[in-house]
Amino acid sequence: MPNMIILSDNEKFLEDLTEQITIYAPEYAGNINVAETVPDVIIIDGRREKDAVLKNNYPHTPIFVLEPKGSDKPKDTGLIRHEIKPLVLSSFINKLRSAVNLAANSDAGRLKFNKYELRPVNKEILNLRNNEVIKLTEKEVAIIQYLYKIKDRIVSKNELLQEVWGYRPDVTTHTIETHIYRLRQKVEQDNADAQLIITEDGGYILKR
Repeated sequence: MPNMIILSDNEKFLEDLTEQITIYAPEYAGNINVAETVPDVIIIDGRREKDAVLKNNYPHTPIFVLEPKGSDKPKDTGLIRHEIKPLVLSSFINKLRSAVNLAANSDAGRLKFNKYELRPVNKEILNLRNNEVIKLTEKEVAIIQYLYKIKDRIVSKNELLQEVWGYRPDVTTHTIETHIYRLRQKVEQDNADAQLIITEDGGYILKR
């Protein structure tokens, strides 16, 4: 499921916006301001928060900056969008969903880690050690994207089952193990230096 960071120096506004988004965009329920994940979208209300986020640099994440009522709307640049308050919630949520989808399926959605570059749009991964391009299946791309999003936490088989397969009744942990095995064989090619996914404590973690 997608996750979101909302930053505001107005605690009441933060609480209200979080509650409204949870109601009208239930895919974010329980996935707002979760510290151990890479956000799919960031909402910023306030100059201090904006400076902090841009300093940390989220090159793959759509960022919505909320501007005060009556101010001139700044020009959107890259993945940074501007919205004037008060928000029309239904329209704003549609923009959030659209931005997340576009970012995931654009050049900005390319992920770099451990001398690899994942290219979701093309369903391929580039080994930067030797410039080899390896074609992936849709599920293989989804597995890597989810492990990347979770940062350094071990992801259990059941969690992958829920997040990548949606707990389909015909999918078992054996299916997950098979996908991970084939992905490793395809990408790592018995090269320890090119390790992609680490098995640890019965779960999986992406090597950074």
